[in-house]
Amino acid sequence: MGLLESLDLGVTGLFGQWNDWSTGMVTLLVAVITYRIMSSSEPDVHPMLLARQAVAAPVRNEGESAVYRCQIAPHGMPLNSGLNVKDAGVSKWSRGRDGDLRDIWRKAAAGAADGAKGSILTVLGSRNVVEHKLEDITRHINLIGRHIADQGGIRVAIYLPNSVELLVALLACSFYSNLTTVLIPFDVSNDELISMLRRSAVDAVVTAPGAFPFDAVVKAYPSLRQLIWVVDAGSSHMDWNEVPEGMGGSVNVATWQDIINDAPASAGSELPPAEPEYIPQDVVTFWQSKPGQLEEMVRFTQANLVSGIGGQIAAMPAKEKINPSDLFLPADSLTNMHTLILTLAALYSNASVAFNSVAGRSADLVLATQGIAPTVLVASPETLRMAHQRSTRTLESPLAQLSHSLSTRNLTQKGVLVTSNVLSAFASGARPVIGTTPGRLRLVYVAERAGGETPRLSSSVLSDLRVFTGARVVYALTAARVAGAVSQTSFFDYRVDSSSMGHFGAPPTSVEFFLRDKGAHKTTDDVVEGEIVARGPCVSGGEASTGVVGKVGADYTLSYA
Repeated sequence: MGLLESLDLGVTGLFGQWNDWSTGMVTLLVAVITYRIMSSSEPDVHPMLLARQAVAAPVRNEGESAVYRCQIAPHGMPLNSGLNVKDAGVSKWSRGRDGDLRDIWRKAAAGAADGAKGSILTVLGSRNVVEHKLEDITRHINLIGRHIADQGGIRVAIYLPNSVELLVALLACSFYSNLTTVLIPFDVSNDELISMLRRSAVDAVVTAPGAFPFDAVVKAYPSLRQLIWVVDAGSSHMDWNEVPEGMGGSVNVATWQDIINDAPASAGSELPPAEPEYIPQDVVTFWQSKPGQLEEMVRFTQANLVSGIGGQIAAMPAKEKINPSDLFLPADSLTNMHTLILTLAALYSNASVAFNSVAGRSADLVLATQGIAPTVLVASPETLRMAHQRSTRTLESPLAQLSHSLSTRNLTQKGVLVTSNVLSAFASGARPVIGTTPGRLRLVYVAERAGGETPRLSSSVLSDLRVFTGARVVYALTAARVAGAVSQTSFFDYRVDSSSMGHFGAPPTSVEFFLRDKGAHKTTDDVVEGEIVARGPCVSGGEASTGVVGKVGADYTLSYA
């Protein structure tokens, strides 16, 4: 009985000395333990997946680093070359076709496997949102493409802001043979516009009145043979088919609306039949690193484009893939190849896509997203820099700053994207009003232009943007001859680097990169530095130098040197 007597005396002594202080201390201890248990959560991704984000080749050439690839496309396996399109009647176990831009629209019009389809929206101001029927867009693709082909068009320049007409014109040139698309950045100067038309040798232009200097272009570039005006509803009553006196009638002028309205209602309801032996023509873009600099003209094949699209789709985690419940908004210009590739990837994923003519022309994120509630958007670094500065200025009170610190701590130390905490009410003013339903945004794409003058976003700025918007941010490095991205951060990489600038993660599955020695930047046993060179099926010409110097960190992520 000695043991039981000792326990009895101990318990009696404990409760005999119990007082209010004991109750308070025990209550505090239980509260702390309960809070730790209830607030604990697993990180969004295992930390080991962030410790080594790419795969390096076992050997390297002299004067170069090893070749780096995405972990899901290691060396010895082919890079992602397309969309893996499975035609009807083909075994699901067989490898599908790489496809082309025609397959993008066929998939968007047909819908997902469960029949779900996205919508195509045009945003006109904050209250007027127009939804376009997919059948009508199919008809427009047929009629516009047939009109351009019948008039003898070969190289078609598209000079429009973000709009459904830009998308239709691009797809129309893919569905009809011998039509090469030339994407010209909108709102360039007259001299730059004429220079681009000459260099690309276009003979047809799809543009909007008021933005295209018709007289100046025809006088300086007499090779223009065809012009299609995209007229808004308020100006459709005017006669846009009249050729100015002195032009000699050399330019065939028509309006988009007349081409559509003059055709029979049943015309163009079906897409042209699939012809596997026919390969659509290339898409030409212009890359301008600095204002006033001569633009670099880049020709992308259909294989380059679908490889870039496939790489972006494969880069999305299974639970985060774009789906029919998403509303995708390109808040940057569609003439930017990175934005165009992501928009086409959203179409192929049957997401709804909204077009706003303000996008790419205004750095105000709130203005670009008015009237809709996007879940995924592509924005320029200038736009996100302005949004970050505006939100940071509102963090004035100590409680607001403490709330921001708690959210940042959850991101950087726990690896969890938490949109709120107990003090979130004090920092609510720092959240930008993005769309009609704030908080619905879940993913933001932003890209740094290699060699350009775009503002560089540090890892701390990217972390703040995740806290302010409640969305994940993917930061990419883009180059002139790469369809998509050279490299981009992981969906779940929330880390803040000690250096002033962040990193660009690992390459997508459609591209690989290596660093070539340049000046003092060389690859040694301890340092991997040099000029960034990308190659793969999404690269125009197969291989291209970005012209910038980078380095590879210990976690195999790419960053500027």
